Amino acid sequence: MYQSDVEAAQALAQAYKNIRQEIQKAIIGQEEVIHQLLTGIFCQGHSLLVGVPGLAKTLLVQTLASALDLSFNRIQFTPDLMPSDILGAETLDQERNFKFVKGAIFANIILADEINRTPPKTQAALLEAMQEYSVTSSGKKYELPRPFFVLATQNPIEQEGTYPLPEAQLDRFMFNIILDYPSFEAEKQIIKNTTSDYKPNVQKVISSEEIIAFQQLVRRVPVTENVIDYAVKLVHKTRPNSEFATKETNAYLEWGAGPRASQSLILSAKCNALLNGKYSPDIEDVKVVSNAVLRHRIVRNFRAESEGISVEQIIKHLS
Repeated sequence: MYQSDVEAAQALAQAYKNIRQEIQKAIIGQEEVIHQLLTGIFCQGHSLLVGVPGLAKTLLVQTLASALDLSFNRIQFTPDLMPSDILGAETLDQERNFKFVKGAIFANIILADEINRTPPKTQAALLEAMQEYSVTSSGKKYELPRPFFVLATQNPIEQEGTYPLPEAQLDRFMFNIILDYPSFEAEKQIIKNTTSDYKPNVQKVISSEEIIAFQQLVRRVPVTENVIDYAVKLVHKTRPNSEFATKETNAYLEWGAGPRASQSLILSAKCNALLNGKYSPDIEDVKVVSNAVLRHRIVRNFRAESEGISVEQIIKHLS
């Protein structure tokens, strides 16, 4: 597709700018969120979007799917949702033969809306799909379309009637992306757009084949030993009573991040470098992605919560 990796890297940086422009036709502000979301896409990682209602989480994912020319399904997670509703099920056809009817999971981008509103059994149905990129039904394996991403949303306010995601499933998400309220000027523009007859015309920017090629390119990016040392040491610092644990780690953390965090830090740092026109990541690239990679993988203890010490404060201190 491209003559060299340098040419491919330049094409990725340009495609990134074009995709951002298309998304910003529908989404005002949220530049950092869009950057993190696209970084996750090009790293072949899943993302969890956390924000209060009305911050355009669903619109953001729909617009992203349109700009990337990918198939898109939205699954509204509810307490009565069954695993078969997501994955599909065996049914009898007219000749009384069993036939597998594919569920909503069979699309390139899956929006798992309010994922914490469904019971653990249904949440777990996503695990194989997110990790193995396949679904198993009646002993048969069905491959999911590539590229494949789960973009889940969660409301941090309402906790009644919700089922918090277990750590094993949280760890499957490369990024935990926090959406904040828009600025005053951004909200004014949102109101102007949404209370008029303005309809954004989002153009398709890149194909699924190009996305897969860019994902492979990200993995070929060289990384120096000192950057790998920094990333792995940062993850080790989150583990209480370990070799690199700091005084703050032992005081405020109950559990630290696992090896998947180190993998995600390096992979997303590679991608962050490419998106900014560099051909190899440095320590700053690791720092840029550290919050999104680590915030859902470390568990604060009671002391940290009672003293109001946030996960982000701990990560900033460790890095």
